[in-house]
Amino acid sequence: MDWPHDPDGEEGSEGGRKYGQAIIAKKIDEEEDFPLNKAEFVDEFGDEPIRLDHERVVSLSEIFEHVEGEEFGGFVEFHKAVGKAMRENDFWFYEGAEQFVNNSTA
Repeated sequence: MDWPHDPDGEEGSEGGRKYGQAIIAKKIDEEEDFPLNKAEFVDEFGDEPIRLDHERVVSLSEIFEHVEGEEFGGFVEFHKAVGKAMRENDFWFYEGAEQFVNNSTA
């Protein structure tokens, strides 16, 4: 896929390689973006690359196909929904992530 920018370049990772949910979180302004509409967020950022690990890059829209909910009232609610979708759909890369997939509090 041709990305709108290099996921490891300045625009994609602020000069250093960053992964997954940290990249998504950087697209949010906690004070101005909530309540956040999922469809509008995906319209704006859906084509952008999200590096999952040292080998794999997916679009933000691929991850958000699995995020439950249409609107988020705050950053914590948004962060939990994104993290849950990433863990349950093999977008989360760290040892031990599977222990949280069936956790109802995540």
